[in-house]
Amino acid sequence: MFDIGMTNGLVRAALLSGCLLTAAAVAWPMDLMQAYEAAKKQDATLRAARAAAESARERLPQARAQLLPNVSLSMTQNSNQLSSTTANFLGREQTTNSDYGSGSQTLTIRQPLYRTQLTAQYRQAVAEVDSSNAVLAQEEQGLPVRLSGAYFEALLTSEQLALVLSQRSSYTAQLDAARKTFAAGSGTRTEIDEAQSRLDMALAQEIEARENVDYTLRQLQLLVNEPVDRLAPLALTRLELLAPQPNRLDDWIDRAEENSPQLKALRARLEAARQELAKANSGHYPTLDAIVQLSRSESENVTNIASRYNNAAIGLQLNVPIYGGGYVSSLVRQAQSGIDRAREELEAGRRDLGLRVHKEFRGMTESIPRIRALEQAAKSADQLVVSSRRSVQAGNRTVLDVLNAEQQRMVVLRDLAQSRFLYLMARIRLLSLVGSADDLAMENLNRVLQP
Repeated sequence: MFDIGMTNGLVRAALLSGCLLTAAAVAWPMDLMQAYEAAKKQDATLRAARAAAESARERLPQARAQLLPNVSLSMTQNSNQLSSTTANFLGREQTTNSDYGSGSQTLTIRQPLYRTQLTAQYRQAVAEVDSSNAVLAQEEQGLPVRLSGAYFEALLTSEQLALVLSQRSSYTAQLDAARKTFAAGSGTRTEIDEAQSRLDMALAQEIEARENVDYTLRQLQLLVNEPVDRLAPLALTRLELLAPQPNRLDDWIDRAEENSPQLKALRARLEAARQELAKANSGHYPTLDAIVQLSRSESENVTNIASRYNNAAIGLQLNVPIYGGGYVSSLVRQAQSGIDRAREELEAGRRDLGLRVHKEFRGMTESIPRIRALEQAAKSADQLVVSSRRSVQAGNRTVLDVLNAEQQRMVVLRDLAQSRFLYLMARIRLLSLVGSADDLAMENLNRVLQP
């Protein structure tokens, strides 16, 4: 006899387990923010930049150490065999062999007092660390651009595949209609051939579109380092076409020149080149060190093998360069050329940055009227398809007119989807150029996707 309550409990447990297994099998779509959080941890390019920055930061304590006292201890211990031959009081040579140990210990403390090279080297290390940190910031600003580009490119290829599938379905229906009208005696063979040609082209485009979808998903997987099966699609009701704020190009250029990680890195390299010149010029100047030395030796004098000496010395060591064959002058000329190069690279980077800001600013502002125009064109293309189909039914148009209307509609929808993604990419690129492509910017960009 079965217990009804126990049976119901087992049934509920089985249903619950089935629901959990089903939920686990569902491939939930990945949104942009989830991909960004994964990429911040897994992107190999960003991780390499972090390691390079950590390595460069060690130059600062290394340069600082050169300014601090240097303490060294040297110790020697030897086993000696001494053979000495002397004349005795009778004038005959007499050889004496001795085995003894000898050793010495020396403690030296050296403190640089005046070394312009070490001071310039420390300042150069500071500039190099600033440069490496700016390069890391540049990579951190570039990650949202690379990730958004890969994500939106994957969404675009998915939309293009959906358009091709829709077009293939429409061409299949038009081919079937053309065959029926031809069989009824009111159509032509040309209409069948045209519909078949369009269908064959759509099948070829479908193969290419599927390959593009697979490639773009794999491209995104390289950034997040995990499988990606589905992506959160674009929500048109959430997409707001907003102009850049402030809506003035010069303000964005000024902001970029002030905050761009690229320009910060170039300015730091220019400072490092200036300190390289200071290091080269230091070859013309004397150096002054304070030295303290404590030494102890035992049996180091073969004439008195039982001797022991303790010596303490404190003093100054001055080195004055007199002539080096023109080596230092050559280093100075080389360093000056390095400054000129760094200065021109900074100017070139500033000009290029202004050009890119101009491009992305125009990309945002000009995409807005283009998207709105394409949205209107899409409505008109939809209406043209409907009108063409009705005209075919009324006998005023042919199947070829419907095919052309379908083709025009697909081109408009493809351009519209591409323009929307270009607008979004221009927005994140513009923020990246001014150093503002942060978590908040990615959260705002993620809001245009379906939750």
